[in-house]
Amino acid sequence: MSLPTPLDIEAARQRILARIPAPQGVERIAVDQAMGRVAAQDCRARTDLPPFDSSAMDGYAFRWRPGLTELRLTGASLAGHPFTGRVAGGEAVRITTGAALPGDCDTVVIQEDCALSGPVLSLHTVPSRGANVRQQGHDLRQGDIVAAQGRRLNAFDIGSLAAAGIDAATVFARPRIAVFSSGDELQSPGTALAHGNIYDSNRYAVASLLSQLPVEVRNMGVLADDASAIADALAGASAECQLILTSGGVSVGDADLVKSTLERLGELDFWRLNLKPGKPLAFGRIGEARLMGLPGNPVSTIVTYLLLAKPAIEALCGMAPQKPLTLRCQLSQAVRHKPGREEYLRGTATTGKDGAQVRPTGDQSSNRMSTFAAANCLIRIPKTEADLPAGAWVETLPFAGLVS
Repeated sequence: MSLPTPLDIEAARQRILARIPAPQGVERIAVDQAMGRVAAQDCRARTDLPPFDSSAMDGYAFRWRPGLTELRLTGASLAGHPFTGRVAGGEAVRITTGAALPGDCDTVVIQEDCALSGPVLSLHTVPSRGANVRQQGHDLRQGDIVAAQGRRLNAFDIGSLAAAGIDAATVFARPRIAVFSSGDELQSPGTALAHGNIYDSNRYAVASLLSQLPVEVRNMGVLADDASAIADALAGASAECQLILTSGGVSVGDADLVKSTLERLGELDFWRLNLKPGKPLAFGRIGEARLMGLPGNPVSTIVTYLLLAKPAIEALCGMAPQKPLTLRCQLSQAVRHKPGREEYLRGTATTGKDGAQVRPTGDQSSNRMSTFAAANCLIRIPKTEADLPAGAWVETLPFAGLVS
């Protein structure tokens, strides 16, 4: 059988993203329920922020003029209780952080730079005009975009939306994603393991990774090595989900039936990758649903999910896809690599007196899930590189940016 030329990882990513449909549907939700959701339209401030000139410090507000050394205290402006009287030249009001600046004042002296004796305020240091004042709209102006369409809302966004008077946001609906493992050898954890079988881990790992995205996960179980059963399951999933993720069944073995079923029921866009781990990966569609057949080895499943499935899912959610954060580190030990395939190693990156260092987490066989235990990044080895010595600079992809 003639095999197709494997795709480089970036070419595969772009090919997948070009075939991901736009998000389907929007909903309006309260801002305190919007954490992690994707804005379907620009969220604009309903008020200036701050909505009035205010004090940046605890101190005394006054009208600045040259030569001032003493002021006469005439009142107080507290947060939530603004001073409403007039402040004449040479007078001051006590003011707290965040409190409204009286209209006759333009400057605040911090309390450490003055002394109060009865009603007389002596200035040890005269601040410049406008010191310690937050102007109205210093942070945001009414109508400014607080969170743009396509942004996944985080805790900082939620705080900014609330501060800007926004109580609800229009967000994209959660896409439905079906998750399958495949193979007669798979058993559920907690059952007595039969000889020749293994416990299913891929479905659990992928579903857990998906739980960190704004999606609705349909955990569909294990596909048996039966073409008819696989066809029924994939056809059913395609009718109710926007994306189907499978693991296993996409290589060249006699029981690798997912790829052939995809070809029979729909369209296979591409099959193999120029990647280690994760060479066998199928991508295509059944009806309106996209299907990504991840490789069956556990490490390959996770790596291809992070590099290819996650960006596709982010696009399906309405997010503008972004390349993951990368950091340059020096290898603390030599790495063997044969040119030809781009490789991603599980690694542990550290910083210290010698700068940013990274080392692989032991044997990198694609069945060894245990290599993730100490890992905090992937180490990228370009396909053009041969063996790399200790001290060589490499690109790493921190899990902090890849996973969450």
